Amino acid sequence: GAWAYLAALDVHRAKVFGRCERKTGIAPFERLVDHVMHQPPYSQARRVFWIMDNGSSHRGARCVARLQAKYPRLVPVHGPIHASWLNQIEIYFSIIQRKVLTPNDFPSLGAVKQRLLAFQTHYEAMAQPFKWKFTRHDLAKLLNKFRSHADPLLRIAAEPKIRVWTYEPGYLARKLAELTSLPLYPLDMIQYRPGGGEVP
Repeated sequence: GAWAYLAALDVHRAKVFGRCERKTGIAPFERLVDHVMHQPPYSQARRVFWIMDNGSSHRGARCVARLQAKYPRLVPVHGPIHASWLNQIEIYFSIIQRKVLTPNDFPSLGAVKQRLLAFQTHYEAMAQPFKWKFTRHDLAKLLNKFRSHADPLLRIAAEPKIRVWTYEPGYLARKLAELTSLPLYPLDMIQYRPGGGEVP
């Protein structure tokens, strides 16, 4: 067996809402949304923005319609495809990966769940909202670095026009990691099985 750890992050309060589910899907995702939206301040807010990646359980117009039918004040915002690392919950997931799930030495699924939820409580007691330090000027410098690079794919990627290219899976992410010191964490959610490593 394995757990799917689904979580939402209030970026203004560094409040984490996490759940361990037996599997991913629409129903587990909607349980997470219900968990958040039924408590203050979200239950009384004029609008609540949900920034999401394009995971199969929460993408597209059908997801937007489902969520807004149940919560008219909820505003779903889907990030670009393959850019889930722009979402701040991914920073939290990377912390979970390093501080909670490594090494993977859990005797049972219950131990995994207990450690995840205990860390979530600990994290909330000490966490502050993330402060993004990467500015638009930093982005301009990075794009200029790509424009001057010998690799034609990176030069093309830095061009202002949007283009679609086919390339070896993971190639661009590896090249970006080589050229920058920015860690890339393209995780949607983390699934682990005791003693078995990460679930693909």
